[in-house]
Amino acid sequence: MFTWFITGASRGLGLEIARAAVAGGDAVVAAARNPDALPEDLKQSDRVLGVRLDVTRGEEITRAVAAAIERFGAIDVLVNNAGRGLLGALEEITDAEARSLFDLNVFALINLTRAVLPGMRAAGSGKIINIGSRSGFEGEPGVSLYAASKFAVAGISESLSAELAPFGIQCMVVEPGVFRTDFLDTSSLSTAAHRIDAYDGTPAHVTLDWAGEANHSQLGDPVKGAALIYEVACQDRLPGHLYLGPDTLERLQVKLDLIERDVAAWRDRSTATAHDDAAA
Repeated sequence: MFTWFITGASRGLGLEIARAAVAGGDAVVAAARNPDALPEDLKQSDRVLGVRLDVTRGEEITRAVAAAIERFGAIDVLVNNAGRGLLGALEEITDAEARSLFDLNVFALINLTRAVLPGMRAAGSGKIINIGSRSGFEGEPGVSLYAASKFAVAGISESLSAELAPFGIQCMVVEPGVFRTDFLDTSSLSTAAHRIDAYDGTPAHVTLDWAGEANHSQLGDPVKGAALIYEVACQDRLPGHLYLGPDTLERLQVKLDLIERDVAAWRDRSTATAHDDAAA
């Protein structure tokens, strides 16, 4: 039996990952800002510990990790799932809005990972699963700061995978497309408070309209997505990236094709920037 520590576990992918882990016979620390909001099936399980956790508060991270270890002895799998979105053209987004987004999507992930790593290193094992996004490999209009935060999650995850390998710890970033969760609700998605009319009719504001139309009609099934995340996490070897959903796979191919075109156009000139004596 493994012990999972899952943030944002009261709904969405976090909740469904928790349910998949419980169904698989594992123990779960279900972390949420309001643990009373956890569904009854988790509350009633003797293999689930609900903990109060605002991941942007360091003192709450310390208490939640300590409670997990006191109850189950160790944390074997950390799922950094808590996060939110932010819509708006970059010019519209204030410094305060951007910093608040990064505090949750990036710095909270860093701080929680730091908190569990000593125990994992001592055990010589562990798995860290960071929930990124399709926006973590493809920047799109209207989500520049959200994409930046998820690019950061992908980069952190790749670096951790190499840094932690000597300790027997693995790291994977999951990059979901659009799943039918509450992510497009105002509780998880905010819009820049300052709107610039000049962007009306441009791609940045088209994204705002799409979010309202797509809410609760997204392509992905969170139960199926969580089941795959759980299945992959239970393997002996994690992939570096788990590209989750058909839309993610489609956009990934678009990105790969774009990279190939960009590289081909300037490969020779780029190579020629080396010192003349570099080949000597």
